Amino acid sequence: MHIRIDQLTKEYNGNLALDIPSLEIKKGELLGIVGNNGAGKTTLLRLMLDLIGATQGHIEIDGENVSKSDGWKKQTGSFLDEGFLIGFLTPEEYFRFNAETYGLSPEETDQRLQEYSRFMSDEIMETGKYIRQLSTGNKQKVGIIAAMMVNPPLLLLDEPFNFLDPSSQILIKNLLREKNRQTGNTMLVSSHNINHLADICTRVILLEKGVIIKDIINTEERKMEEIDAYFSSRA
Repeated sequence: MHIRIDQLTKEYNGNLALDIPSLEIKKGELLGIVGNNGAGKTTLLRLMLDLIGATQGHIEIDGENVSKSDGWKKQTGSFLDEGFLIGFLTPEEYFRFNAETYGLSPEETDQRLQEYSRFMSDEIMETGKYIRQLSTGNKQKVGIIAAMMVNPPLLLLDEPFNFLDPSSQILIKNLLREKNRQTGNTMLVSSHNINHLADICTRVILLEKGVIIKDIINTEERKMEEIDAYFSSRA
């Protein structure tokens, strides 16, 4: 899906949290969003999902203003935090519930979950636990899987590597990269982990105090050198 941002700002109590005059994200891009805490990464994703309203400007997904239309919603998968989960459901129930909203049958749901069996590591399915009883890392896994398993044309993930052990970080990194290559779907991934973004993203934007200060096409030759240099200078 194609995303276009025009004169977008977001203020909280008179303080400017985000200011993006113009940004275009083309269909099929795997875009990394990097920045320190408070840079505006989560604010940008929440605006894209119409979870909060813009102070000025707007975001379009495939030509639809996200704040004035609903057509983009069934084309979008997302996981930003635990608030997206339903704690009184088991993971199995939550996966079925989420899949049904995207028109998937129980059989299709079970088949697609097989793709994530290694990522779940026998700690999520058939444990008899409700989501609220899972560890923080396993809650993170449930949210990521639920967002990805529907194969959405647009996927938004906020800090997907948080709370995961190193093996799980590598698994989800590889899943994201391969899914993007196979489907050509658009993906936006926010993360503090520069190395993971360098490995999987075709493009990376650097946010600082709500402003895009770098927009880099990631190639084998560059491998995020500009981003590394930026953060090294502030260490």
